[in-house]
Amino acid sequence: MLGSLIDLRPFRASKPFTRLWIGSTLAGLGGQLTLVTVMLHVFELTGSTFAVSMVAVAGLVPMILAGLYGGMLADAFDRRIVALIAATITFASTLLLAAVTWAQWETIWWLYALSIVNAAANSVGLATRTAITPRLIPRELLAAASALNGITIGMMVMVGPALAGVLVATTGYGWTYSIDVVLMLAMFMGLWTLPQLRPEGTIVRPGLESLIDGWRFLKRASNIRTQYILDIVAMTFGNPIALYPALGTVLLGGGAITTGALTASVAAGTFLSSLFSGRVVRYRWHGLGIQRAIQAYGASILVFGAVLLLGVWFPPVNETTVNLGLIIAACIALAASGASDNISSIYRNTMMQASVPDSIRGRLQGIFVIVVTGGPRVGALYVGALSMMTALWFPPLLGGFIVIGLVTFLVRLAPRFRSYDAENPAP
Repeated sequence: MLGSLIDLRPFRASKPFTRLWIGSTLAGLGGQLTLVTVMLHVFELTGSTFAVSMVAVAGLVPMILAGLYGGMLADAFDRRIVALIAATITFASTLLLAAVTWAQWETIWWLYALSIVNAAANSVGLATRTAITPRLIPRELLAAASALNGITIGMMVMVGPALAGVLVATTGYGWTYSIDVVLMLAMFMGLWTLPQLRPEGTIVRPGLESLIDGWRFLKRASNIRTQYILDIVAMTFGNPIALYPALGTVLLGGGAITTGALTASVAAGTFLSSLFSGRVVRYRWHGLGIQRAIQAYGASILVFGAVLLLGVWFPPVNETTVNLGLIIAACIALAASGASDNISSIYRNTMMQASVPDSIRGRLQGIFVIVVTGGPRVGALYVGALSMMTALWFPPLLGGFIVIGLVTFLVRLAPRFRSYDAENPAP
């Protein structure tokens, strides 16, 4: 049993990593608080699931551009400074979001615009911080560090959305955004205390040459390329988060509190799978582990869609009348999806950090961030548009089948990926 518990050696091996982990966890909690609050805010202003999905979609192009350029910055300058600048922009945009809400100037366009700024700055910051990790701890502890980051994601997404639902329902939007402003300060503590972290090897200045150099490397790196494609498939067709506000209003009941509970369930699965990741991080066949984890993810989303389909035959609900049985079943399915996605993430992060040279790691992490954050945004468009044309239960039900089928087919075309060995990392 003890061998299954999370490996804490990265904390003992590196104090800078520990401080960065604490800062990222607290700031991430606030970020998730704001993400769900913006979704609820937009739904209150418009009453439209499609408008909620556009919160994610609107930031897609700026996030892609910021991720690409941020990766180039991380490979050319001190990564500590790049991460600090990105955190400062995120802090300023969150502060402005709280200010316009307290002043009662908020409109859907304000919410969209500030969400775009946040998405772009977070894209740069996440790519840079992830590229920093292999410089702080030894290679054999990278999988354990990824599992600890799963604890971070689990905590911030589990507590953040649930707290957002409660705070919005009891205190309103202004206080909820303001709490994020305070929590964001922890990120500066983690980043400010880092040592200087200039990239190793040949430095290519940001620009077209740097971008082309990164794409040339990715063209040769079939294992990295395959994991990108698999994650895009999973997040495009298996990410129903844009449905949550509507589900709490018209299908499951409970309003904002149900929205928070559904989102928190994904994080609960992430947290638990990291908490008991001792054996997971010692599994060496990471390509095969990614395949199986994403297939399990697709199956979980399929079950979630089936649960929603059952709701069609139950009596009508509203914010005070709930279908508790279906809410519990939906939360269990989403928790399973969070656990599966986290196991895949542990292997994907480790593959990225162990097999990519430091001189190009920032650019590859920039592309990686675009994949892991851009996929859900495209998925939000898929879910929002398809649910308008069909029903709320249809996008996750169909998406689960698509994820399982496409992942099975794509991995069969990549034998080198299937045989990837973490003890002999190769991009």
